[in-house]
Amino acid sequence: MADRSTPWSLGGALRGMFAKATIDDETWEDLEDALIRADFGSTITDEVIEHLRAQVKRFSTTDPVDLKRMLRETLEERLARLNPTLTLSARPAVVLVVGVNGVGKTTTIGKFAKFLTGHGRTVIVGAADTFRAAAVEQLATWAERGGAAIQRPQQHGQDPASVAFQTVERAQREGIDIALIDTAGRLQTKSGLMDELSKIRRVVEKQTDIAEVLLVLDATTGQNGVAQAEAFIQHAGVTGLVITKLDGSAKGGFVIAVQEKTGIPIKLVGQGEGIGDLTGFTPHVFVQKLVG
Repeated sequence: MADRSTPWSLGGALRGMFAKATIDDETWEDLEDALIRADFGSTITDEVIEHLRAQVKRFSTTDPVDLKRMLRETLEERLARLNPTLTLSARPAVVLVVGVNGVGKTTTIGKFAKFLTGHGRTVIVGAADTFRAAAVEQLATWAERGGAAIQRPQQHGQDPASVAFQTVERAQREGIDIALIDTAGRLQTKSGLMDELSKIRRVVEKQTDIAEVLLVLDATTGQNGVAQAEAFIQHAGVTGLVITKLDGSAKGGFVIAVQEKTGIPIKLVGQGEGIGDLTGFTPHVFVQKLVG
């Protein structure tokens, strides 16, 4: 009987599957169930299984160790179709961080600042989500923890685009390497959120190019989270995804599913609550952890 105190993980399910003596019908059924449960979605699961069955037949193998290696290679190949490299060579490199409220955007910015300062970059964070006073205070706390300077609104409800402008201006004046700009996940005003983001973009682009627009998604919300973020994907010029709350491998398939569904590369992943828990995304390392 399974130990209910241990959370289910894809890696754990695969370990049992690949420990068997031979590949049989049950192996394929178990593999399909595990991929669906890990949030790969039915289309990708079917494609992966079909590809693996063809590979097993082609190489005339019955050894589950071979199947495990083939699974790793297949997933890695799918993930590597898009380039996960962050484009941050400009000075200052301006990064807009977008996403619906509640996905961990503020904490992600603090963790990203820590990641960058840990690599010897200087960082300023712009609090352009100006309609939520609590958001500004929380961002200031996380910026400080991440070793970054903070550009606060000069008054409550200040125009977000003007905060973004002041952030970039200060980065240019003080020779700061990277400007991370927080944006609203929704607005309490009548103007549309996408209009607000477009205005921020226009204002920043009068000063310098925007290096990245990163969309933060919560792995635990899965496909629902992608649906919620659809407007950002359509209108905000998103260049990369940041997946948060990717603890363990229970939702590991979501990483592949979301990249294929959106056509946008994953650039950062957060796998814990700590300030140091955001890392660059490397398909090879991710698949190693996922499959074992």
